[in-house]
Amino acid sequence: MAQRGTARVAFQVARVGKSALGLKLAVLGAVLFLIGLMVLGMASSLPGASGTSCEDSGPGTGSAEADDKPAPGNPGTQPGSGTVHTAQLNNAKAIDKAAKKLGLPGKATLIGLMTALQESTLQNINHGPRGSDALGLFQQRPSQDWGTKKQIMTPSYAARSFFAGHGTNIGLSDIPNWQKLPMHVAAEKVQRSGEGGRYAGRESEARAIAREAHLDLGRAGKARPAQPQEATEDGKAPAAAKRRTDNCGRTEPSGEGGGKGGGTFTDGKATWKLNNPRSVTEAIAWAKANSGANSTAAWHNRCLALTAIIYGWSFSGVQYAIDHYTVVPASMRHDGDRHPPPGALMYWDTGHRAGHIAVYIGNGKIVSNDVKRNHYVDIVPADAPEKQWGARYVGWTPPVFPRGG
Repeated sequence: MAQRGTARVAFQVARVGKSALGLKLAVLGAVLFLIGLMVLGMASSLPGASGTSCEDSGPGTGSAEADDKPAPGNPGTQPGSGTVHTAQLNNAKAIDKAAKKLGLPGKATLIGLMTALQESTLQNINHGPRGSDALGLFQQRPSQDWGTKKQIMTPSYAARSFFAGHGTNIGLSDIPNWQKLPMHVAAEKVQRSGEGGRYAGRESEARAIAREAHLDLGRAGKARPAQPQEATEDGKAPAAAKRRTDNCGRTEPSGEGGGKGGGTFTDGKATWKLNNPRSVTEAIAWAKANSGANSTAAWHNRCLALTAIIYGWSFSGVQYAIDHYTVVPASMRHDGDRHPPPGALMYWDTGHRAGHIAVYIGNGKIVSNDVKRNHYVDIVPADAPEKQWGARYVGWTPPVFPRGG
């Protein structure tokens, strides 16, 4: 009996042991199951292989990871405006409204949407990548003459600037035959990101948002506004202003008055009438006053913009410096001549698409950006681009800007 009792106790202990082991295994299984659910949940929140996320969503000109934090003064993402997607729809409508006000076709709206989706995921974000000063829907930069932070953070203003240009920057409507170009190519000519192909990946997403926002992408329109004007802070075309602010924040005369401007220019054989807002004397004085120790760091790769601003224009109307040489009438070009009069525009082939341009100020000197110091403007010898970069001198022209404004 004692042996049978001992056997029964041993059997019960074994059962309990098995039950305890089973309980432990059950608990372990439940824990593993919960961990599995968590992993699946996290995976579901990551970008999947949907029709839009398969498209390239990498950085463009100044793309940034968008967030839904409202920027000060930005109604598109203020609390109460709804979800991030609602803000995207509102911003899409603002882009379309700006295009329609300029009389541009629905294709312009589509290009604007593709660009803004790539740059900011169509959100009015108040920061740029890697600490840059890029802002807003199109990641426009105050340091690159796109306007003030307040202006750029106004969707209507940013959209109008994208379409019509601002300061020294061209807009979509400034690009010859933009409507016939591949849309991502047209967008890249405005943004100058170096990665224009990324805009192409946003077309299907842009069309989907346009459908949801009830935008007419088939709308007819003109390639250029009848009277393209820069936007004010509220996105409206400004009234004719007598004075404007130059790139360094100074008030400068416009083409209608406020300074002498105009004048004539001669090579000793022919004489040309100038219509620049600044005269040659005024332009050289401005260039000297804003170079060297007085230069800002805003001039990297902006030689053509610099020359236009020296003569009082907001923009040259030409994308590349070397192309300006061919925009000037042939009768004004002095191929290879190394004896320009003070105030002339000198040109170089640098081996790159853009080329280089500078203003000759006399005594064998030019005012140029990037030659002595990157990003800055300095007075340097007229042959410095050749000695510093190995550039080939092309020639000079009078200081005329046929497409300036």
